[in-house]
Amino acid sequence: MTIPIVDSHIHLWTETQLETLAWYNPTNPLGSQHSVKDYIVSATEEASSKYQLRGFVYLEVDRISSVEEENDTKGWSHVLDEVSFLARIARGTPADGEGHAEAHKSLMLGFVPWAPVPGGSAVLERYLSLVKGRIAASAARDYHDENDEVWKKLRGFRYLVQDKPVGTMLQRDFVEGLKWLGRQRLAFDLGVDARQGGLGQLREAVDLIKRANDGVSQEDRVVIIINHLCKPNLHISPGEANSHPDFLEWRDLINAMATQSTTTYMKLSGLFSEYPQLSHDLIQADEENSVKYLVDHARPWTDTVFDAFGPHRIMFGSDWPVCTVGTGATASTTGGGRAGAWIRWRKVVERILEKRGLSEDAKKDVWGGAASRAYSLDIIL
Repeated sequence: MTIPIVDSHIHLWTETQLETLAWYNPTNPLGSQHSVKDYIVSATEEASSKYQLRGFVYLEVDRISSVEEENDTKGWSHVLDEVSFLARIARGTPADGEGHAEAHKSLMLGFVPWAPVPGGSAVLERYLSLVKGRIAASAARDYHDENDEVWKKLRGFRYLVQDKPVGTMLQRDFVEGLKWLGRQRLAFDLGVDARQGGLGQLREAVDLIKRANDGVSQEDRVVIIINHLCKPNLHISPGEANSHPDFLEWRDLINAMATQSTTTYMKLSGLFSEYPQLSHDLIQADEENSVKYLVDHARPWTDTVFDAFGPHRIMFGSDWPVCTVGTGATASTTGGGRAGAWIRWRKVVERILEKRGLSEDAKKDVWGGAASRAYSLDIIL
């Protein structure tokens, strides 16, 4: 029986958009075009595979921006151009050189652009009106249609906090912005970084989730989808994790996030960027041993997440093309590099689920069911 996969976390950009990315420089290993066509190549498995990619959810790519609409160096122009780009993919109307075709539109199950969440509800209202305008323009319309196929694929927003000043998440307008998203039935993707940003970011995230749900009905609670296991510190030896103070606090904070609200989810994604540098011998090892190492090394962290959230609130995400850097890119010819890192991560997740002893239904939740519910995707799995 074929198992459909919803990839809950991918990024895309064109060659002409590189200068609009806040992190871009010519030496960055991701500093080239990464298109839908490139992604399809990376996620294509053997015909005999029991898995089939059903589609993906796009996440914003940290374009140059500011909370203020008008800014001498930032503003909203680049992020609104991103919305137009996404609308072209979702509508199947590519511009020259963008690397997608009309036939690819069904693969984009949802998209999550940037939004000025710290600005609060009034700023978000203004921004959403401009997003609606960009989506309508992609269909050569001058009005917003709630039944438009592209509008229905706008499933939430993200504002990265992993590189923002301490206290950003707990500002009143930020909290009110999340409550506003809940009323609009739009999710919020939460990106924090335990290893490089510190556990203080996770403490703030726990408080944010609590405040965002205070005084809010169950119906209006915002769905918060946490990215990449909060980027845990996998540089800690797995054998020492259960006695290491950083791991113990990370574990307690993950549990707190899970218990604050039933509308909080976790993405099983992004770990290739967090592993310590592997030895040359291990990198060149056969694929089976490499996958085994990756699974065993991450097990204290993945076990914690499954214990806290359960498989019904955990979703598969590849973090492509970021997964092609580091552990993904240095893998063997059968499992790594630009074309193989996605498949290697799928194998890692498959082994994680096997080691958890999950039922087939629980596994299907991780592969697609949880993402479909969290983002309210208009699909049948």
